[in-house]
Formats: sequence, structure tokens, C-alpha cells
Amino acid sequence: MSNPLAPGSLDGKRVLVTGSSRGIGADTVAYFAAAGARVVINFRNKEARAVKLATAIRTAGGTAITVGADLTDADSVSAMFDTITAEYGGLDILVMNASGGMESGMAADYAMVLNRDAQVNLLTRAIPVLSEGARVVFVTSHQAHFIASTPTMPEYEPVARSKRAGEDALRALVPQLDAAQIEFVVVSGDMIEGTITATLLERANPGAISARKDSAGRLYNVSEFAAEIALAAVEQVPENHTRYVGDTSDFTLG
Repeated sequence: MSNPLAPGSLDGKRVLVTGSSRGIGADTVAYFAAAGARVVINFRNKEARAVKLATAIRTAGGTAITVGADLTDADSVSAMFDTITAEYGGLDILVMNASGGMESGMAADYAMVLNRDAQVNLLTRAIPVLSEGARVVFVTSHQAHFIASTPTMPEYEPVARSKRAGEDALRALVPQLDAAQIEFVVVSGDMIEGTITATLLERANPGAISARKDSAGRLYNVSEFAAEIALAAVEQVPENHTRYVGDTSDFTLG
């Protein structure tokens, strides 16, 4: 997919996308870099992929650094922002893309720790680093955003509830963001073809993704959804806007 952002439209802007060594995050950060932004590629344990992406961005004439951080570790997050401040002096866009909860071998509360507690800590720690007029984009799914009114697949429910809890907790910080002149928007997408989550869901519940695709008519792929996230970071939108990507007719709007 072609870049939805015009070349040079983000010259001088500084952008962090969490979980950006692969998948949706990687495509999102590449769009920003191609538009002139200085980007931060964040990874937890996929350093080689992050370095490869950063090298590709620099080869194309862009500016990128890689910063490893485990978002569930407060000290690791603080160190990440210290590095960003030292390298770039601050941030103008923060995309909160990293999430999880379906991984095997994790503690029972891992989804809530990552998708709620870590996100709140991340944003709280980011506020002093974000410039006036900066924008924060929180990435979620329809299945999580509407979980209070619309049931989802049992295999995904713990993740959905933790993601919704994270969104609610982040929205509770909006008065603090407003005081710092930082904008907050949410991007909610349907299941995205080609993601780790879709793969794990299909493995746990064969046919789940194809059934959702049949119901929705189509599902966005990774690059298409990343383009919507990139646009949400720069477009003029109402305060605390939610951008819906993909069909919402099976969900209860409210």
C-alpha cells in the first residue's frame, strides 16, 4: 500500500511507536519515517528485526533509532524515555500499539498487566516528554472497544477485557493530557489479517477469522490498518476522537 502521508509532511516531527519491530507497528513507523519524521522503533525481544527496519529507513534517507523496552517493567520504560530524550529531545507523536495476552506460558494476569497497567505507566511517563500539541494514539480492536455490549470469541475475551480496561484507564488521564495540551485519540479496528493475534485465534478456534471475515465483508490487512493509524496521528479530529476501521455493524455503538 502507498504511504497515506505526504512526503515531507512530518519533517522535524519525533515519533515513537511501541511494538514496532514487526507487523502493524513496523508498517506504521515506516509510514512516519517516509513522511520525514524521526522515528523510534521500540521492541521487547525482536532486536534483529528492529535493527533491520531501522537500517532500511536510514538507507532510504530517513532517521530512526531502536530502543528496547519491556513495557511491563517500569524501569525499562523510564530508560526508554531517557534514551529518546537524549537522542531527540522529546516526542510529538506517541502511538501505543504494543499489546498482547494470548501468549503461552504467561501469568494469569499478564493480559491486564500489559494492556492496562503498562499502558497507564507508559502514558504517564510519556507526558513530560511529549511536546505541546503532541498527539497520543491508542490502538485497540472492535472486539475490545465494544466488549461491554457485544460478546467476543471466548479465546479472545481476556485480552478484550484487558484492552478495554486499558482504554478506560487512559481516558481517565485525558484531563491531565488536556492540561499539558496533548491530544488523545483511539483507533479501533476489526480483526486484522496477518497479525499474530489473528494467527493465535485461528489456531485456538479454527475458522474464527474466516467467519469474522464473512460477517464483516472484508478484513483489513496489516499495511492497510497501519495506514489508518498513521492518518489518525495527523488528521484534524474532534477531541478524544475514536476512529473506527472496518465494519462495526455487528457491534453495539454507544
